[in-house]
Amino acid sequence: MPFSESSMLSAIVGFLEARQPKSILDVGIGFGQYGFLARTNLEHLNLFEWDDHGARKRTREEWLIKIDGIEAFPDYITPVSEYCYNTIYKGDALDVLPTITDKYEMILAIEILEHFSKEDGLRFLELLKGLASKSVLISTPKIFIEQNYPANPYENHRSFWTQEELRGLGFSEFLDNPDCWIASFSHDPG
Repeated sequence: MPFSESSMLSAIVGFLEARQPKSILDVGIGFGQYGFLARTNLEHLNLFEWDDHGARKRTREEWLIKIDGIEAFPDYITPVSEYCYNTIYKGDALDVLPTITDKYEMILAIEILEHFSKEDGLRFLELLKGLASKSVLISTPKIFIEQNYPANPYENHRSFWTQEELRGLGFSEFLDNPDCWIASFSHDPG
């Protein structure tokens, strides 16, 4: 789905607020939910300039936080996405990620991993770790949920991941959620 369940939102936004990243790559932006939440919760005081005569919306050039995204299904991109993200890369993440030369303090891949085969999922996670200077935050369902959408094959579920598998891949911190593993990999675990 192009958006997250509400049970995930506060845990993920809280994780972002605690770490205060200055650059974020959101892989699989969907409707742009996390770009919007990151922009408003991390940059909120910098989005407007206030004085005695009124307020003005600050321009993108004045933003302090870089938030880029990747989306494989262009029909999900909304005007909100176009406002919140500095750059939106369009295409399959496995094709786009190797072309990105910037490093990001935080990479989000929320409800994306299950859409890859195991082999592609392992490659995907390695690509994310390689582009992250500090952290990667992923989520994936705790149970396999059959999902097949012919109109958008990027929504099909192709794999299931356990907490033990994710720990074995270096994801050492798990946020509390009843339905999904929300797991963090950190280049600086201290």
